[in-house]
Amino acid sequence: MSDLSASIVLTRGEFVLDVVLECPPGITCVMGPSGSGKSTILGVLAGLTVPDRGRVALGDTVWLDRARAIEVPVHQRRLSYVFQGLALFPHMTALENVKYGMQEVPRAERADRAKALLDRVGVGHLAARRPRTFSGGEAQRVALARALARQPQLLLLDEPFSALDRDLRAQLTTLVRELVPELKVPLVHVTHSVAEARQLADKVVRLERGKIVAQGTVSQVLAGVTTLEE
Repeated sequence: MSDLSASIVLTRGEFVLDVVLECPPGITCVMGPSGSGKSTILGVLAGLTVPDRGRVALGDTVWLDRARAIEVPVHQRRLSYVFQGLALFPHMTALENVKYGMQEVPRAERADRAKALLDRVGVGHLAARRPRTFSGGEAQRVALARALARQPQLLLLDEPFSALDRDLRAQLTTLVRELVPELKVPLVHVTHSVAEARQLADKVVRLERGKIVAQGTVSQVLAGVTTLEE
């Protein structure tokens, strides 16, 4: 088990993101109003966005260090990223989507492992179906299974449940909460929802205008908070 550490300084026009993060194994919820820098942080962690200055390390493995000209490409970082738009391959079945994340698994084992993951997240019955036939909640579960298939050392979730109704969001946050002890890796979850953070988070980081204004446990950061200012 390794902690994620990151320092990020990035300027885009008048917006300046300047944060230092420490994310241990477990769930860190990053919260803040639109435009506060939440998704930009995930982009830097994933290697999709390069900051002006900064460093990203998972334990002793350095993925980014601008001062030392270290920049590990996205495909070499052992992480999985679940976007709000999911990005499931429409021409592939659920099973094929999950197998796609298993490049490091022996080919003969991939189908059985993929089916086991689909079963684990409650959608084993979708194995032979394609994404156009999935409900929103089913698609989210398949996307989670595909993310887990990589056996990631870091899992990034960018508001993946925001388009779902309250009951489905509750079901999926419960599922993620159950999976985390099995993963034993840092999971960074971006959300607007205070209720979602209360249900999920081991640690909460609140952002405003590119700066961290509070971080700590749910009770420390969200005491008396019912909604985030936009």
